[in-house]
Amino acid sequence: KPLHYGTLLGSRACAHMAAAAWATGFLNSLLHTANTFSLPLCQGNALGQFFCEIPHILKLSCSHSGYLREIGLIVVGVCLAFGCFVFIVFSYVQIFRAVLRIPSQQGRHKAFSTCLPHLAVVSIVITTATFAYVKPPSISSPSFDLVVSVLYSVVPPALNPFI
Repeated sequence: KPLHYGTLLGSRACAHMAAAAWATGFLNSLLHTANTFSLPLCQGNALGQFFCEIPHILKLSCSHSGYLREIGLIVVGVCLAFGCFVFIVFSYVQIFRAVLRIPSQQGRHKAFSTCLPHLAVVSIVITTATFAYVKPPSISSPSFDLVVSVLYSVVPPALNPFI
């Protein structure tokens, strides 16, 4: 009964899930920050972006070991994001199964109109962020990197009020 999560899960389970998400995000950010500050920069410290992106900082680094550590952290982050994505897809399959069992057409339409925009925003975040961090360097250009960065960092929060 995925549409009854408010009554089935309870506030304690919701608090545990929120704490796990915050802790994972904090740990991921802490590891990236610690590694970034340990990188020696031999090509200056000016980026061609309006905010710091790890791939651009790695281009300024002259340390091969720091680069490999950061790539390892990115791989761990992508694995975590993929795990979240699988969990989200599994949850939405359960939700869609429950919605399709709603007898009224109006009820199904209302449920789908709530779920689909959220799924679209989550898809934008995951695909563009994954693409930004795992794309081959051969297709990298400053303007293209900027567009991809804006797509996953600015567009989803801007769409949240509309959802």
